[in-house]
Amino acid sequence: MIRLVVGLGNPGKEYERTRHNAGFWLVEKFAQANGIVLRKDPKFKALVGKLEGGGAGSSTFFLLPQSYMNLSGQPVQMLAGFFKIKPEEVLVVHDELDFEPGTARLKQGGGIAGHNGLKDISQRLATHDYWRLRLGVGKPPAGSEGADYVLQKPSPDERAAIDAAIDKSLALLPQILAGDLQAAMNKLHTEEPKKAEPAKKIEEAKKVEETKKKVEEPKKESAPAKAPEKTGLLKSLFGKK
Repeated sequence: MIRLVVGLGNPGKEYERTRHNAGFWLVEKFAQANGIVLRKDPKFKALVGKLEGGGAGSSTFFLLPQSYMNLSGQPVQMLAGFFKIKPEEVLVVHDELDFEPGTARLKQGGGIAGHNGLKDISQRLATHDYWRLRLGVGKPPAGSEGADYVLQKPSPDERAAIDAAIDKSLALLPQILAGDLQAAMNKLHTEEPKKAEPAKKIEEAKKVEETKKKVEEPKKESAPAKAPEKTGLLKSLFGKK
């Protein structure tokens, strides 16, 4: 059973559309769809919302830390401690460089892969054993630092793919909150959406197909050539007397 869902990101207008805020995007979308009001709570240094009857009939809290990514652990520690929520009852939603946009993965524990938000949460909770919902944002291009890449906005195509992964995750969130995490994991990790081919590639494929059809079309048999008339030939041989 999940009693606390944490979306990771940075507060402020300048960060709201950056890759690092993918965790915020999911929690905000779920809150909006379910009438959950995320209110600023100075005590927890976060925006906090509550869903009655969320996980197995109990309340589920939704938390967006307002302490910036590197200090995400303090709000999580304070709220979890206050309401006596165990690490295994916590789900952290965050951006993941190791997966392409459009991919979402659920797991418990494991390494933090240099993610500063996860690093601070693990230190504050003194464990890695909380659950994670990882939203792929793709790897940075060659020569670019991951820290810079996640603070940039994704392209429109990448954002659409991330939103699709968020929608798929949200469809399974009630099952996750109820504690049926293995079944949710199996569904989430199958039936990956097919990547849309760029328009240019589609056009090229059409042209190739048309060329193939032209080549494969049977050639019409030409009518046999008429034999030359003998009359003219005989006349030329014998001529007039």
